[in-house]
This record gives sequence, C-alpha cells and structure tokens, in this order.
Amino acid sequence: MALSRLGCCRGGLHGGLLGVGPVTVPASCLRRVLRAPEPAPAWRALRHPACCLSTKTNPKALLAAVISQFKYANGKYESFLERTFPRFYLLYSTFLKGFRTLFSEAKEIRRIKLNMSLQKIDFHQLPYREMERLRQFRRDLIKAIPIGLLSLPPFANYFVFLLMYLFPRQLLIRHFWTPKQQSEFLNIYHGMRREVYPELIDGLEQVTRFVADQQLRSQMQELCTQKALSRILFLTPHLPIFFLRYRLRSHMLELQHLDRAMLKLGVSELTEEEVKMACYVRGLNSTHLSPSECQKWLKQWVKLSCELKDSEVSLLAHSMVLMSTNYLGAKE
Repeated sequence: MALSRLGCCRGGLHGGLLGVGPVTVPASCLRRVLRAPEPAPAWRALRHPACCLSTKTNPKALLAAVISQFKYANGKYESFLERTFPRFYLLYSTFLKGFRTLFSEAKEIRRIKLNMSLQKIDFHQLPYREMERLRQFRRDLIKAIPIGLLSLPPFANYFVFLLMYLFPRQLLIRHFWTPKQQSEFLNIYHGMRREVYPELIDGLEQVTRFVADQQLRSQMQELCTQKALSRILFLTPHLPIFFLRYRLRSHMLELQHLDRAMLKLGVSELTEEEVKMACYVRGLNSTHLSPSECQKWLKQWVKLSCELKDSEVSLLAHSMVLMSTNYLGAKE
C-alpha cells in the first residue's frame, strides 16, 4: 500500500507538473516493474571466463601450439613412410637432413664472412675449421650452380628432381648423399685420381735426369719404378694451360694455409670425421683406414707441408702424391 501511495504521489506530482490531473498507477504494473530480475541461463554460468578473452590470446603461445601440432603430424607421417616405404624414407630423410645441414652451414658462412669484414682479416688468417668450411662451401656452391640454372625454366624442377635421383654423384653435393653413397662415391673419385699414374710416373722419371746427386737420382728412379702415383686435386684438364697452372697453384697454396692452421690447432684436436676428410683431400683414400692410421699419416703430412715455402708448391704436390701412395697402411 505504501508503494502504491508512493506511486500515486509521484504520478500526481508528475501529472501536476504537466498540467494534468493526478494519475493512478495500477498495482500490477508496479509489481511487474519491481519484480526481481530473472536468473541468467545455465549455459552462461558454465562458460569459461577465458572464452571472452580469446581475441587477446598470446601470439607466441598460439604459434608454439601450431608448431607442436605440426611436429606431431610430421612425426606420424615419417613413421608411416619408414614402415611402408623404407627406401623412399631413406631418400626423404637424407634430403631433409641435407637441407638442414646446408642451411646451418650457410648461416655459419655468413657469420664467418661478417667477422672477416669486421676484423679485416684474410682467408689464410682464419682458424682451421673456419678456413675449411669456407673452402668446402665454395666447392659445393660451384657444383650446385648447374642445378640452379637447370631449374630456372618453368616446370623444369620436376626434370631436375629426376636427374638428381638418377645421377646423385654428379649432380648432388655431399649433404644429400646417403652414408652408403658417401663411401661409394669417394672410392669412385679416388679411382679417377689413379687413372693418371702412368703420366705422373713418366714425368718424375724425366725430372730425375737433372738431379746432380747420383744417390738421390737412383733413389728417385727406384721410387718411380716400384711405386704408383695419384693425383690429389680434382681439376678438370679441359681448360687452357695457363689457367690450369693458376688453379693448381692457388689450390696448393690454399691447402698449405690449411695445413699451417691445422698445425696451430693440433691434429689430435680434430674429430674422426675431420681427420678422415682431411686425409682424403690430401690424396689418401681414407675410406678403408682406421682413425688412428689417418691421424698418423696426417701428422706426417702436416709436418712436411709446414716446412716447405710458398714457392715450393710443386714439390708439395708431388710429395702429397708420393706420401699417399707409399703409405703402408693404405688399403686400396
């Protein structure tokens, strides 16, 4: 009743102000207005408060979740390939690992180049491992250029993939070789070096005629008649003579700088893989040798190389050939 009277008073006051008589408000209208609000639906109460903040989710957390799901799906896919198509999985995993290694090496080469520019140092002033990375990366890049040129025309990449599958030794760089292919291809390349044995033997025999010391001359002739020689640098002979001489000299000087950096580092500090590769680059077929045998030969070679001058690179090349073929532990 009090509320109705209050409503009437308010209505009367309002009506008086508007120039009309007092207005009576029905009690049912008052009850409808003053009724307690209805409770919210149950689904609204159960909704998580975080749902309202979905537009403000941390982008890093979202990216991490997407990457996690991608890694999981990729792992399931690789497991399926390994079970169903083992040969294809071997090629797939080799290519994937090769791209990762190549990308990592490209970042390392960029870092080395930047440090060289900032510190204003030359190639021969670098530590051994950085010098070797630059040398090998440059060779890999030169080998990969033809593949890049063949892939330029439209739809030519499918043909290039077929060529790489059929001729992996000629077209692919070492990052995309399987472990079996690495051993097989290195043996093939070493066999190519051995094809020039007769020519090098004849050349050394002709040089011995100009040696004044009779004892030394007889020793060199005996060496040429009883031992075989191999070429240690893979240089194409289909180039002008002056350019071949320049390349040979630059390669030998580069190798001598590497030897000096290796001596400073210490042969014993190299890993087994680094020792084997260093021996192979210097003419020794290390695929059939143990790491200890390779390390022993490499120490002898580094000692000899560092005693020679830059002007004696020709002697260095022949000494490498002789040491690699005369090593008693070399099992061809």
